[in-house]
Amino acid sequence: MTVAITGITGHLGRLVLAKLKSAGLSPDVIGLAHSPAKAADLGLPIRETDYEQPATLARALKGIDTLLLISASELGKRARQHRNIINAASQANVKRIIYTSLLHADTSTLNLAGEHLATERMLKDSGIRHTILRNGWYTENYTGSIAGALAGGAFIGSAGAGRISSAARADYAEAAVKVLTGHDHDGRTYELAGDSAWTLADFAAEISRQTGKSIAYQNLPEAEYAAALQGFGVPTDFARAIASWDVSASQGVLFDDSHELSKLIGRATTPMSITVAEALA
Repeated sequence: MTVAITGITGHLGRLVLAKLKSAGLSPDVIGLAHSPAKAADLGLPIRETDYEQPATLARALKGIDTLLLISASELGKRARQHRNIINAASQANVKRIIYTSLLHADTSTLNLAGEHLATERMLKDSGIRHTILRNGWYTENYTGSIAGALAGGAFIGSAGAGRISSAARADYAEAAVKVLTGHDHDGRTYELAGDSAWTLADFAAEISRQTGKSIAYQNLPEAEYAAALQGFGVPTDFARAIASWDVSASQGVLFDDSHELSKLIGRATTPMSITVAEALA
């Protein structure tokens, strides 16, 4: 089985590859990257791809049996880009696609959901065997803000008391590997999230516990939080998107208690406290 992985230079792609290597399953893996030079350290064949240039996708997918389609990163362009690669996969006779979607994409109020749901429909319409991994939030989505919280004395956000069932990025990578290398996953949709849920107040308290510093959670109105992010140098559109995601989190869209992720990987998901400790280290 020859496997191709999109986004191989990203955090999730690299973790999937590392887990395949540690299991001795990497010899038949090919990485797909927009900038192959960034993948020079990975030690595997890299094929150049450009989601906006379908001809590059057709060449890149030649001879591929299974495609791990890690969702593209450009908001607002994903649906078109995913359509291009799914069409190319069909033309190249790819046998199976595994797609990283969004937790509860069919009901989520996150503005990310539409493009993921559209991609899921494309996969179903393509006739290609497929599995959908609806990934919940990565705990690392928040650990990147720890340094700022320590400097400012508070962790800010707009998630209120919303409970977030996050897991470490490595947990989701392990789930992808389980599906890549396992059987009986075709046609299935997995709702993947952490075993334990927490609020941003809990997150701030954990930072306080591990650092010995008093870090409070400060809940802000959406517009005020977006403005604060812009003040930290986050581009305006992305700052507004982050703030809107927090508001959706306050409404419970990032909560899930199905434990499908831990069942799939055969172990408990990584506690938030562990990911915080790794970030502080």
